Amino acid sequence: MRSLWTAATGMHGQQFNIDTISNNLSNVNTNGYKQVRADFEDLIYLNSRIAGTPATERTVTPTGIQVGHGVRVGASQRLFGQGSLKQTDAIGDMAVMGEGFFRILRADGTMAYTRDGSFKIDSQGQFVTSGGYRLMPEVVLPEGFIPDSLNVSQQGRVTVKIPGSDEAVDVAQIDLYRFANAAGLQADGENLFLETGASGTAQRGQPGREGMGSLHHKFLENSNVSVVKEMVGMIVAQRAYELNSKAIQTSDSMLGIANGLKRS
Repeated sequence: MRSLWTAATGMHGQQFNIDTISNNLSNVNTNGYKQVRADFEDLIYLNSRIAGTPATERTVTPTGIQVGHGVRVGASQRLFGQGSLKQTDAIGDMAVMGEGFFRILRADGTMAYTRDGSFKIDSQGQFVTSGGYRLMPEVVLPEGFIPDSLNVSQQGRVTVKIPGSDEAVDVAQIDLYRFANAAGLQADGENLFLETGASGTAQRGQPGREGMGSLHHKFLENSNVSVVKEMVGMIVAQRAYELNSKAIQTSDSMLGIANGLKRS
């Protein structure tokens, strides 16, 4: 009975949907997290009669007869919509308003990209992530700088004051990177994304220019997950899962009836 396997694909698909929604909800407070959406596609069809098949010498059938075989996961797409900003007053925090990623040098020498701007300052005066990975291009603050004087402009200019001087000193320029297809980036944990063949190569630019987003110092970008929408999606997925399980139970009952015909 085909409906058994068709309904089973529906249950499998809704389980993946629930897994995706659960991950979104668990990251609702993750800085710079971007919502993931599960996309589905129908499977191949059994064509008992193809539309347009000649019915008589002068007529053709206006519609065909097709029976589907269920559903499968087509993609899990990350939606890079802007998250809201929250003020933190931490001197290492930066938020991107608009398009662009920070570039990070990982321990193995490869580059990664992130929207999480919760940077810390290490013992060498460098901007690093929570995992200790350095922000690239490097930001190295002068020894003995006054922490409260650190400022990052919306265009990415980093300035500080040093003891004995009233003038702010330029120390670095923070650049952003963007991709032709940001949805093609590969998530690698720790709020990091990796470049892939689908994303295209990283394009470097200065914040606030040529379509790049601007930087907001002492702010962080919240997750763009909507809890209400995710909860509604979870309810819909749960009901769809139940309906597919009912279809399996109904198919089982029909098989039971057919199996009992001989005894009756």
